[in-house]
Parts: sequence; structure tokens; C-alpha cells
Amino acid sequence: MIRIYRYGEVPTEEILARRDPVSDVAGTVADILTRVRREGDAALLAYTEKFDGAVLTALEVTPEEKQQAWETVDPAFRDILTAAAKNIRAFHSKQVRSGFRFTGADGVVLGQKVTPIEKVGLYVPGGTAAYPSTVLMDSIPAKLAGCAQLVMTTPPGRDGRIAPEILAAAAVAGVDRVFKVGGAQAIAALAYGTESVPRVDKIVGPGNAYVAEAKKQVFGSVSIDMIAGPSEILVVADGTCEPVYVAADLLSQAEHDRNASAVLVTDDEGLARRVQAELERQLPELPRAA
Repeated sequence: MIRIYRYGEVPTEEILARRDPVSDVAGTVADILTRVRREGDAALLAYTEKFDGAVLTALEVTPEEKQQAWETVDPAFRDILTAAAKNIRAFHSKQVRSGFRFTGADGVVLGQKVTPIEKVGLYVPGGTAAYPSTVLMDSIPAKLAGCAQLVMTTPPGRDGRIAPEILAAAAVAGVDRVFKVGGAQAIAALAYGTESVPRVDKIVGPGNAYVAEAKKQVFGSVSIDMIAGPSEILVVADGTCEPVYVAADLLSQAEHDRNASAVLVTDDEGLARRVQAELERQLPELPRAA
């Protein structure tokens, strides 16, 4: 499944090349942004039916849906979410910045005031898979920083529902509001606001080429975290490393989408072959093996 090359055997550009480059989507995204800005919820409902196959009458997830999702997920999974959230909070609590004030020798008062962002929009992918980890890792630091309201958007399934794992993670992370909308139209809603979706001050979270392009185009009207491309990982390991863990790290990124890139660099050919075998062993166990 994964090829092994010796250094210099093939050009690096060939190893790292994307097999399925995404075509230019700027024009399509611009049209979506314009329509959402003009038509609001009506455009969101139309795009959700067109792109996700879901016919909705309302965009916001109800308290009843959140409760049902919490009760649906496996209790062991809830425990995992809770443990992960605890670890994330412990790390990011060390990063919280506070202001300071002091009076200089000449009597001049100096200082710095740190003001949390009021509303933050969190985009969570959901078109091909559910990523509860994204919910935790993007929401918890915002809450620790003091953000007043966290608004999440994520695409629904054809049945009009959000994956229960996503909603369970949102509950653990303290997300305030969740909306059933994805793609560039979700970014437009967060950037400009609609009848249902509040306009936010900053948008964070990964997504496909359309989401990335939408974030690029709305930047200026709203702050963004970054323009992320397809997932990629480079693992550097020597012969002392455990091939089970190396393979798991590679697969954790490769499963994101078909344009993801996972590369291992090692000075030990034996490790390369052990990782190759481990990838073949682990792959069939993944729900996204295809």
C-alpha cells in the first residue's frame, strides 16, 4: 500500500505530489458567498438540500437533538471524550494570557489589556467522516480564553441529522449553538450572519477546498485562523521506534480525505518494512479503509 524509496531514487516532488489536485473553486465559492449574503437562511437551506441531500425546515440543532445524541453514543466513548477534554484543558490553561499594568519611574501608567473575542465560529467537517476531536481541540482553547459564545457549523447527513459523536463532543466542550450547515455556505453564514446564524468575529476549523477558499475570501470581513490545505504528516523515525505507533500516526492523517499525504522518513530499511506490514494489518480495521 505504501511504497518504499531509497533516498535519491525518485524526485522528491514525485513522492509529495497530490494525485488528485483540486481544480480552481474560487468562482463557485464567490457565487455561494454572494447568494448567502443576499438570501440568508433560504440560501443555506437550498444549498444543504443540493450538496448534502438533506431537506431541512430549521438549521439550529435543538436541545432535544443534543440530548438524544448524548444518550445514543456509547458510554465508553463519552468517557473518552471527557478524558480527552480534561487533557486539552490542562495543556491550554497554561497558555491563557492576562493583562498587566504598572507605573513607570516617571509616573506614566503602562499596561496591556487582553480582551477575549466575543463570538467565535467553529467549522467542523462532516461530509465524509465525523471528527469529534476537531470539536474538542478548537472549542476548549476558545472557552479557556474567555470567548463569550461559540457557534459551531457542520454538515448534516441525508437524514438531516448531525453525527451523535459530534454533538456529544460539543456538549463536553461547552459549544453554545450548533447549526446544520456545511461547506462554503457555512463560512458565509458565520462571516455575514443570517436570520438564524449569528455573525461571528473569528472563524476557525479545517475543511475541504471550498471551505478553505471561502475562508480566504471572507477574510477581512471576519478574522480566520488559517487557510489549511489537505491533511499531511511527515514522520521521522529510526529503528528504535515502534512500528505500530508510526503506522497509526500515518493512518490518522491519511484517513482524512483522498488528497491527504502521509510520509515516513527513516534511516532504517527494516523499520520501513515493518511499518509497511503494520499499515497493511491496521488498514482493514479502519471504518474509512476505502
